[in-house]
Amino acid sequence: MLGDWASLLIYLLFAALVAGTLLFASVALGTRGRREGRQKAYSFESGVSVGSFAPSNFSINYYLTAMLFIVFDIEIVYLYPLAVILEPLGVFGFVELCVFVAVLGLGYVYIWRKGALEWK
Repeated sequence: MLGDWASLLIYLLFAALVAGTLLFASVALGTRGRREGRQKAYSFESGVSVGSFAPSNFSINYYLTAMLFIVFDIEIVYLYPLAVILEPLGVFGFVELCVFVAVLGLGYVYIWRKGALEWK
């Protein structure tokens, strides 16, 4: 019985050892208690200091276009597995592919008619 659980026990002990070692190293080598300069305490992300700029507002069309790109990109990903197994599916698979592309095309025409792809 112990032989069945031995590998799991070894794995858990190794994981606990790694986690404990990393926690000990972060406490021992960390700089929390050391005195830092005032400039070093400020956040600095992507080359911009905190508080040096006001957040800019993006047009809603930017976000809408990005979401539509993601939606249609994901839908196109579903076409690949269907195309791979299209031959064994025969006529049913071809009809299914045509229906899927038609629904995708109707969605594209709908957002085009609504003006979602227009930059104003």
